[in-house]
Amino acid sequence: MDRKIDYRQAAKELKSLADTFELANGVKIPALGFGTWLMPNDELGVAAVKEALALGYRHIDTAAAYQNEAAVGQAIKESGLAREEIFVTTKLANPEHGYHETKQAFAESLAKLGLDYLDLYLIHWPNPLKFRASWAEKNRESWRAFEELYQAGKIRAIGVSNFREHHLEALAESWEIKPQVNQIHICPGNLPQAQIEYCQAAGILLESYSPLGRGKIFEQAELVDLAKSLGRTVAQVVLRWHLQKGFLALPKSVTPAYIKENAEIFDFSLTAEEMQIIDHLEEGCCGLPKDPDQVDF
Repeated sequence: MDRKIDYRQAAKELKSLADTFELANGVKIPALGFGTWLMPNDELGVAAVKEALALGYRHIDTAAAYQNEAAVGQAIKESGLAREEIFVTTKLANPEHGYHETKQAFAESLAKLGLDYLDLYLIHWPNPLKFRASWAEKNRESWRAFEELYQAGKIRAIGVSNFREHHLEALAESWEIKPQVNQIHICPGNLPQAQIEYCQAAGILLESYSPLGRGKIFEQAELVDLAKSLGRTVAQVVLRWHLQKGFLALPKSVTPAYIKENAEIFDFSLTAEEMQIIDHLEEGCCGLPKDPDQVDF
């Protein structure tokens, strides 16, 4: 049975990169992930993922739309780690919504990754341009395929990405299994409170992609000053903020020093006052998210 979990409270118990959140279905998910958006599907991408795994990351997030699943799979293969030690997420591409299309897309992603099961599979966007007139129906069809793959043991957890409240409510009309995850754009200056509260009340874990604001946070004087006062980097302070908010952040880098730096957030904490400084940064300072009902892809 699904359980509601207070992820902000759970975050207080996290002490290392090896620690996990527990999803509503009982599956454990490493509390800091390694994102791969814009990572190349070549030797550089393989090297970056291998570096992350060597440093102790155990959660790798990719997507069919990133076109780098093969590089991620190759890195996992070359890492020397047992499959069950690594939590792997990928996502359904926008043109593949629909029951049969989802089944086929899942099989193709699994083949590219070189895996025989996924830890987490997400619907990447709720309202792709191709299905604008029938997005709710197509999401229901895809979700039925997700549920069947989950029940067959091919996926350990299922969820969505970029879903706002009305998208979740439409999906709830037919789901048998509630999404365990919603991956959305959260960063300082972009706290979609209604969306966050909806998911928290439903026991859905929020994952934050582009948690460092695509670089814009490094220009914020308040964050620069706060990081200096703590003897930390801006990236570490912001990732620690995500963690203490109960969000699972997915920072991405291909630079070994930054990959290491991003993981070093478990040996300090932010005070309530410091959290408030970040909470109240100017709206849009990290770049506002795309409206999923208006995307042109």
